[in-house]
Amino acid sequence: MESKQTGFRTIDEYVSQFPQEIQDILHQVRRVIHEAAPDAKEKISYQMPTFDFHGNLVHFAAFNSHIGFYPTPSGIEAFQGELSAYKGAKGSVQFPFTKPIPYDLISRIVRFRAAENIQKAKSKGKAKGKGKK
Repeated sequence: MESKQTGFRTIDEYVSQFPQEIQDILHQVRRVIHEAAPDAKEKISYQMPTFDFHGNLVHFAAFNSHIGFYPTPSGIEAFQGELSAYKGAKGSVQFPFTKPIPYDLISRIVRFRAAENIQKAKSKGKAKGKGKK
């Protein structure tokens, strides 16, 4: 089910390459991310739908049997207990099509990542301000 097109410019282009039932899931994942991080900007990165908020926030993608969700290693670590029911790796998790997609969990992970990125941005700002008078 992986798309054959490369060089996507928008999330809409990416989503349109899949069968309708997968498009519906991708649209819902996108909505959940927007609701959890309304100021995040959409882009394509690594040829996947990506949300940027003070840096990369999360990526997601459709595969043959699952939705891949990429909230960075810190996002996986923070929700390790809830994500233990799914296949995954250091910075990713696979939500299989054979189970309901855990939209509420995705939302909580996105909110966690947004807060984390805000904190990192503030820390960088403070570091840049040091030494200035």
